[in-house]
Amino acid sequence: MRVCRFSDASGVQLGFYNDESVISLAAAAATYATATGQPMSLESECLLSLLGPDGEHRDACRQLFAWLAADGSDQSAELCQPIDQVQLLVPIPRPNKLFLLAGNYAKHIEEGGEIAAERAETFPYVFMKPPSTTLTNPGQPIRIPSVNPNSTDYELELAIVIGRGGKGIAEADALGHVAGFTIINDISDRKFRPNSNRKERTKDGFFDWLHGKWHDSFCPCGPCLIAADSVDDPQQLSLQLRVNGELRQDSSTAAQIFPVAAVIEFISSFVTLEPGDIISTGTPDGVGNTTSTYLQPGDEITASIGSIGTLITTVEAE
Repeated sequence: MRVCRFSDASGVQLGFYNDESVISLAAAAATYATATGQPMSLESECLLSLLGPDGEHRDACRQLFAWLAADGSDQSAELCQPIDQVQLLVPIPRPNKLFLLAGNYAKHIEEGGEIAAERAETFPYVFMKPPSTTLTNPGQPIRIPSVNPNSTDYELELAIVIGRGGKGIAEADALGHVAGFTIINDISDRKFRPNSNRKERTKDGFFDWLHGKWHDSFCPCGPCLIAADSVDDPQQLSLQLRVNGELRQDSSTAAQIFPVAAVIEFISSFVTLEPGDIISTGTPDGVGNTTSTYLQPGDEITASIGSIGTLITTVEAE
């Protein structure tokens, strides 16, 4: 089951997501009530209410989804709104925390033992982005920053949305805290160097890297949120990113050094996770920086992950 936020002439709505269309949850619930004589209330402004492990409307949402696929299939077809007639919105618009990982994919790893050794000898590099100014709706543009317009890069990533908070969550229990998964494109300014006439300091390289992550619009997210229990194994999801139709990234979450559950365990060992927090789990190889092939105004990025869908992002100058 995939759910989304979108806006149309009626305002902001929650809905069921299909690659080609959406169905308003409110309209579907009203149609169900008329057809079955059973009232259904799914009034909410947050997708977390529709998903496990603790969503208030989880069971009703599942019931409605199943009805639309079976007895209500005729009504389902009538309720569909084409994707190009609505504006898809970021699934979780104001997460309390937006974490991202750096360097979580192994290159040329042939045996699981090598990944296990790398896990034992390292730890995930985690940083944050300001969600209120970086999160960008599906289909809307990122803006190449005028302060440094020549090194903007893409990074396709699987993102975790926390449904049940906690601290000190064990890896064995971690997936039980996940509401769902979505797609993030961790846009990065690879060569941002504030104050070109500056005096060099020992920490400049670290902060140059970090500052390059924070530009406005640098975190496209969506197009939907897939329920955690609709994903058989988050470590078996294919990832593909294209720029103007050219394949740039082609991998699988199986190549992650720290899998989803381990990432949750690590971050929650020192930070309390809250419902709605987003954790983006790092990108595979194929980013533009390796070939100095950076994004340009007019580019279109399509970022796809397994059963989740495709996040489309355009590029424009600031």
